[in-house]
Amino acid sequence: MKHIIYHSIACLALLCLAREVVAQEAVELRLDTRKAGAVIHPTMYGLFFEDINFAADGGLYAELVKNRSFDFPQPLMGWKSFGNVKVTRERPLFERNPNHVILSYPGHDHKHTGLENEGFVGMGFKENAAYRFSVWAKNMNPAGPQKIRVELINTRDYILAREEITIDSPGWKKYSVTLRSRSGEPKGRLRVFLASRGSVALEHVSLFPVETYKGRENGLRADLATMLEALEPGIFRFPGGCIVEGTDLATRYNWKNSVGLVENRPVNENRWHYTFADRLFPDYFQSYGLGFYEFFLLSEDIGAEPLPVLSCGLACQFQNNGEECHVPVDALDDYIRDALDLIEFANGDPSTAWGKLRAEMGHPAPFHLKYIAIGNEQWGPEYVTRLAPFVKAIRAKYPAIKIVGSAGPYAEGGLFDYLWPEMKRLNADLVDEHYYKDPAWFLKNAARYDAYDRKGPAVFAGEYACHMPNRANNFASALCEAAFMTGLERNADLVQMATYAPLFAHVEAWQWRPDLIWFDNTRAVATPNYYVQQLFSLNKGTRVMPLTLNGKPATGADGLYASAVRDDGEKCYIVKVVNTAEKERPVQVLLDNLKRGTRLRPEVHVTTLRADGNQENTLDDPAAVTPVTSTLPLNGNAVQFSAPPASFSVYKVAYE
Repeated sequence: MKHIIYHSIACLALLCLAREVVAQEAVELRLDTRKAGAVIHPTMYGLFFEDINFAADGGLYAELVKNRSFDFPQPLMGWKSFGNVKVTRERPLFERNPNHVILSYPGHDHKHTGLENEGFVGMGFKENAAYRFSVWAKNMNPAGPQKIRVELINTRDYILAREEITIDSPGWKKYSVTLRSRSGEPKGRLRVFLASRGSVALEHVSLFPVETYKGRENGLRADLATMLEALEPGIFRFPGGCIVEGTDLATRYNWKNSVGLVENRPVNENRWHYTFADRLFPDYFQSYGLGFYEFFLLSEDIGAEPLPVLSCGLACQFQNNGEECHVPVDALDDYIRDALDLIEFANGDPSTAWGKLRAEMGHPAPFHLKYIAIGNEQWGPEYVTRLAPFVKAIRAKYPAIKIVGSAGPYAEGGLFDYLWPEMKRLNADLVDEHYYKDPAWFLKNAARYDAYDRKGPAVFAGEYACHMPNRANNFASALCEAAFMTGLERNADLVQMATYAPLFAHVEAWQWRPDLIWFDNTRAVATPNYYVQQLFSLNKGTRVMPLTLNGKPATGADGLYASAVRDDGEKCYIVKVVNTAEKERPVQVLLDNLKRGTRLRPEVHVTTLRADGNQENTLDDPAAVTPVTSTLPLNGNAVQFSAPPASFSVYKVAYE
């Protein structure tokens, strides 16, 4: 992300739609079937995850308890306490999360001691769903066992579920119980009472839905993870974003703190909690429960190549000026060691130190890491001088690992122009370009990569989104992205990865918009932008095919954008057509130079996404803009159709 002043363009109703009158004769697109182009990398379309907008804790990470280990800077932030409650770090169970609470008898049988957790803008409970409560506890009363009572409550303080746990061990022990909610509640709370007359110590108070993605106890929210899987991503970049850098170096994302025993992963300040004065969230911290091990697992689950991003020793350059804010170049050894150790953690044999930890966590087999990014969107000589020793060390020990460098925070200009030659000089494998731009930029830049130098590094379009003046996830923004993505696809020899950003946003706890998926505590909605990404990803093909309009690529003439691929596995040609004009466009796609004996299937499968420009999907109306499928007959070797106004369509022609 970056701090940029976004300008608007004149048209406010359909910002990205062409205004010229369209002739009614058919536009002829020609696909030369004999001239297969570049191989399309499996990583072409993917996902970028950053813990912004409560995307991790309170989002994808299914934990419902905020500040579960009482180790926020304000130990009871997120909790209400009543009766005799004490926060202490005497004789802690977990070294890196030392705080715990002691609940003691309040001195009267009609008084109560306990805690109540507010969750993340409440806790979402579903009717008849099961929730696993767990806590590390010890009995501090030698006279006999103690009890705690656990309740799920709704906004009116009605009890939705209740269970008791007997704390019988004088030493720390993990206890758990399953609670089933008798009704649904989007903003519930967890309440824990002391239910006996002595004292108990509690640490790491946790509540997860039993139904998580893949059924894991330290798991992910099933609906959100399933939406990621449905995109069939080829690459998964994590954990950011600016959180990699941190507002200062002390709060950068440290991957080594995010692995190992979940209860002993220290809390980290989230770089986004104070970034915008009008969107303050001082309770926004990272539990690291969703850490690098879980990110690698998710990559494996959804079939995506993992792309971890690590700090290069620069704190966020937007928030820090001067070398004194950053790690000196001659003091980078620990940061470089972090990068080498991460590769060992992902790929190392269990006989290695970090490979052993991965195996102990439950994954003896390697994760087969192939890519690593050093730095997020850093710029200037200060970045280049720090990247160089990383490249040298990684090349020396792990020459097969591909290194991703940065083109800085902007899509053009002095910082961008400086970095590209430097990335070539350092022999980076890919260069990460970011663009958060207005609709006009996305339409104009559909031909951006047609004339790029093919002799240097490949391109990773690592963060992009069309920003309307109101920053809405409306159909107009998605249509502009679709037009731009035809240029990514046409240049798949150069552009090997592309990821929209950001990925997630909680409707009541966001800092940045637009975003690909919006959610609350019980529901989620895919935006029109999500469906554009999905249609490209599910139809990426295996080879680029030349598709021309009057002998040239279709990059906006009369509002028409198009690209084509061949899928050798599915045996079909796939043509993507974006019509940004306000009128219907008669189009004919000719499949030229078919090999003798090739038989085209007579039915063309069509998927179309269209809507009014301002239309959005919402939690209450999630299907306002969704793809519609249909078929049309093939006319010899010609696909003939009328491209609807303001539409994105995918045409699939199978062959034998």
